[in-house]
Amino acid sequence: MTNNDIIRRIRYTFDLNDTKMIDIFGLADYKVTRAQISDWLKKDDDPAYQELLDFQMAIFLNGFIIEKRGRKEGPQPEPEKVINNNIVFRKLKIALNLKDEDILDIFNLVDLRISKHELSAFFRNSNQTQYRPCKDQFLRNFLLGLQIIHHDRKQ
Repeated sequence: MTNNDIIRRIRYTFDLNDTKMIDIFGLADYKVTRAQISDWLKKDDDPAYQELLDFQMAIFLNGFIIEKRGRKEGPQPEPEKVINNNIVFRKLKIALNLKDEDILDIFNLVDLRISKHELSAFFRNSNQTQYRPCKDQFLRNFLLGLQIIHHDRKQ
């Protein structure tokens, strides 16, 4: 999944307007414009489409954590320069204060069954032998489950 696709899904799921998106970036001490937000949200084949870079996605997710959980004491985490699905998944888990059982329930909503051991492998350090890369289908299904909970059920 591209960073642009992920941020589009998060925006839709949590009903984030442009101002809220700008505020979330601001919580992580990064200034963005409405035009930047608009270009990141455009479809890939639009001429004005701009790629959301890894460090910008990391900044957004750090701001999303602050938005949902509050600012922690001390220095704020530095945004990663390179991110992958595992990092996105972990940051969303932190932001939404999800436990493993909550995530398994979210996967059940989209008829995806995985074990607790398979799930924990996504959150391990990449140097550990039990680490498992999070493939697009898992992240996509997780985001779809979040959409069911946070957007579709509100309607």
